[in-house]
Amino acid sequence: MTQPPDIADIRQAADRLRPTAVYTPLLESPLLNASLGGRVLVKAECLQRTGSFKFRGAYNRLSLIPGEERGREVVAYSSGNHAQGVAAAAAILGLEATIIMPSTAPAVKKSNTRALGAEVVEYDIATQSREAIGNELVERTGATLVKPYDDPGVIAGQGTCGLEIVDELCRRSLHPDRLLVPCGGGGLIAGISIAVHDALPDCEVFSVEPANFDDTARSLRTGRRERIEPGHHSICDAIITPEPGEITFEINRRHLAGGFAVSDEEVLRAMRAAFQHFKIVLEPGGAVALAAVLAGRVEVENQCTIVVCSGGNVDASLYARCLA
Repeated sequence: MTQPPDIADIRQAADRLRPTAVYTPLLESPLLNASLGGRVLVKAECLQRTGSFKFRGAYNRLSLIPGEERGREVVAYSSGNHAQGVAAAAAILGLEATIIMPSTAPAVKKSNTRALGAEVVEYDIATQSREAIGNELVERTGATLVKPYDDPGVIAGQGTCGLEIVDELCRRSLHPDRLLVPCGGGGLIAGISIAVHDALPDCEVFSVEPANFDDTARSLRTGRRERIEPGHHSICDAIITPEPGEITFEINRRHLAGGFAVSDEEVLRAMRAAFQHFKIVLEPGGAVALAAVLAGRVEVENQCTIVVCSGGNVDASLYARCLA
């Protein structure tokens, strides 16, 4: 794929993924609905294979590798969820994988990536460039580089999450007012927004990012890709990106109604609420959209709001902190 994906590409990706990916549920809590005064449904991608939505895009992208290149290895760079998605997809498709991960990535993500059969190359985010390391490996070995978000095949795979949301809403005869999606580089929300707007063109779609890492929200306001200045920190390691992707922002600029940002404390409260109300484990980056709802960033009273909870790969020590 060389052009941004469309709804046909996402449907084809769904056909490829159907035998391997998990059709994740839309969860609802009567107690939470009562406290908010509206309906909130959570798309639990933390229950996806490898614990996040990333398996969708990785498997679809690897499935698109031409037959004559299937004997080569694949290379990816990731803080953890894309790493695990690529590692799992490569194992299923019989490919070798090398994943470039920051040395500060959560231990559970690094250990899971190795357990899935991939070689992990760690780097120092302060002094080294993951892109440079990846490009060197590709040039030296002829491997296929699988980008974490700015790739049409990856975006199409992530869009299958949106197809499932639409399918489940139709089954329940529900028409949502809005959809909130965690956003790092923008691949998940780009794919979902294409799929959702094909069926529900009047449903507002919003990005949610960590405070001080709201590059997509800022870019939507100015109409051009904005870059985050270095020096900020957040527990939401999975969705910390310096700027939106080129392909993803072109899609999101057309489809998104706006963006929100949430603090680390609001994220921790959302992780705790997800455990209490939905009985699911969320990592910080996977909980930002729910955090935006609980923090009152959007009006949910007497309305129907869909929230994507994108991942659940969290270190035990941080999760214990959130529950405490």
